[in-house]
Amino acid sequence: MPLAPVVVTGIGIISSLGNDFPQLMEALLAGRSGVCEVPSLDQVGGLRSRLAAIVNGVDPKQIPRKFRRSMSNMSVFAYLAGKQALEMAGYPDDRLDSGELGVFIGSTLGSTATSESFFKDYFRDHSLERMKTGLFFQLMGHSCAANVAQSLGITGRVMAPSAACATSCQAVGYAYEQIALGRQEAILCGGADEFHPLTVATFDIMHAASTGFNRQPNAAPRPFDSRRDGVVCGEGSGILLLESKVSARQRGARILAEVVGFATNSDTSSIANPDVGALVTCMHLALKDAGLAAEEVDYVNAHATGTEQGDIAEAEAIRQLFADRVPVSSLKGHLGHTMAASGAIELAVSIGMLERQQLIATRNLEQIDERCAGIAHLQQNRAQQVKIILKNNFAMGGINCTVILRSYLHD
Repeated sequence: MPLAPVVVTGIGIISSLGNDFPQLMEALLAGRSGVCEVPSLDQVGGLRSRLAAIVNGVDPKQIPRKFRRSMSNMSVFAYLAGKQALEMAGYPDDRLDSGELGVFIGSTLGSTATSESFFKDYFRDHSLERMKTGLFFQLMGHSCAANVAQSLGITGRVMAPSAACATSCQAVGYAYEQIALGRQEAILCGGADEFHPLTVATFDIMHAASTGFNRQPNAAPRPFDSRRDGVVCGEGSGILLLESKVSARQRGARILAEVVGFATNSDTSSIANPDVGALVTCMHLALKDAGLAAEEVDYVNAHATGTEQGDIAEAEAIRQLFADRVPVSSLKGHLGHTMAASGAIELAVSIGMLERQQLIATRNLEQIDERCAGIAHLQQNRAQQVKIILKNNFAMGGINCTVILRSYLHD
């Protein structure tokens, strides 16, 4: 059966560099950093990293209480970003409950902050008497997706991928496939995560968190740089509204970009460390899905988080497919690693680059690690004609994901 073309018509953003898409793009083009020193991390014994990229200026009280009481911060972020995406797209309120609109939004876990709060209280006297009725709805793995669907009255398909750093890239890819197959007309898709010290601790224990720039927060993380020393954790949400091109054009919606390719695969060589061959295969499969040759790609938005093994493996995989012909950059130096939200936030920014025909450089990339050399690293923003963007997200657990965007051509 022929596949329906799939387009992006709405974008919503909650991030450390702004709580809507225009604010985020302005900050990134100006080269600003969302990373800061977090004093509360001093209170965690054995934790060496002190940095994070924290969301500011979000007021949960703008959400009706009957919905807000089942939301942790991550669901609040997802709800607000989802509302932004629908508003940007001009998606009609009377179609929210048509069954033609779905919600595919994932997170790494349920709310860790809620879990900590509950058990801190529970272990005082092992009593459930103070347990709130909305607790489970903040802890469940599909909390963000369910809360967004419930609060906005969306009655279509709901999916909540949970694949760590690849979560929202998968959510967008799966939404693209569902719409292309005609199973849904439109899908709000992406991811959200909230900051918690245990997230930082997870990377710190594996010696993968940045610890050398605690008093220089703007200098970390440093993707592909010879002085990089690990991840800086972030939080936020990125939500895209995908819909069939037929639906978008019938509504007279402004089309921002087309999603033309998607692939995800499992790397079974290691649950922790990436394999170059698996990364190459994932990108190759996405290109095949899009019907494109590597020579047609104009820019690669890398996953590159600032870890040694991850950066080196991804650089080698990109080198094998594209050599030094295609500009490459990572947004982690600006935003930190927003975990489950990273793929969708970075796809949104990639769409912004397509719209502006301007590429954003890797922040803090001063001296390229020779083991990451041989690809066309962007160290300064560049005005350039761009039509095709390939976006990577590679997660612990051996989950790889690639989405390909194309600038929208009016036809």
